[in-house]
Amino acid sequence: MSRPARYAKGLAKREEILNTALEVIARTGYGRTSVRELASAVGLSQAGLLHYFASKEELFAEILLKRDRVDHDRSEPEAGSEIAALASIVRHNAEVPGLVQLYARFSVEATEPGHAAHEAFVRRYAEIRALLSDEITTRQQAGTLSPELDARKVANLLIAVSDGLQAQWLLDPDFDMADHLDYLIDLLGLGRPAEG
Repeated sequence: MSRPARYAKGLAKREEILNTALEVIARTGYGRTSVRELASAVGLSQAGLLHYFASKEELFAEILLKRDRVDHDRSEPEAGSEIAALASIVRHNAEVPGLVQLYARFSVEATEPGHAAHEAFVRRYAEIRALLSDEITTRQQAGTLSPELDARKVANLLIAVSDGLQAQWLLDPDFDMADHLDYLIDLLGLGRPAEG
């Protein structure tokens, strides 16, 4: 088999691992999901699975990045704005508690510069911040949003609030995190922009 064919096959297997892991963790939870269980779900040994990732931490960091891509792709077309997409993702998270557990744990652990997910989380927050603040700035320039708002600070607050609401929801599953985020979005006048 040629090197490009092996590389493509390896990428496909890695993608299969990530997709399967999303399903398993969403269903059973991060704390109850082992690397051995994930390996078995894709027909590999534990060592075989880790051949595709440098470490267990890298595997779980990649699972979170895959989750972000899937969530964004799912929410963006229906939402019509990055702010609405964020609200849609938070609403969807109530259906995947295991992934929220994984995110909550890794977002704290990744604050350590040597953690396998550190750079991924730094990049993730920067990208989300840019998307949200760009939308706020665009809406301010269009005259549909108060020019008094500091776009970057509002973006940071939306991220912080959504993360904090998820932590509260993990402690109390009856807590409606999406309702609280929607309330803040409306309070700041950030609801769905008027169609042009």
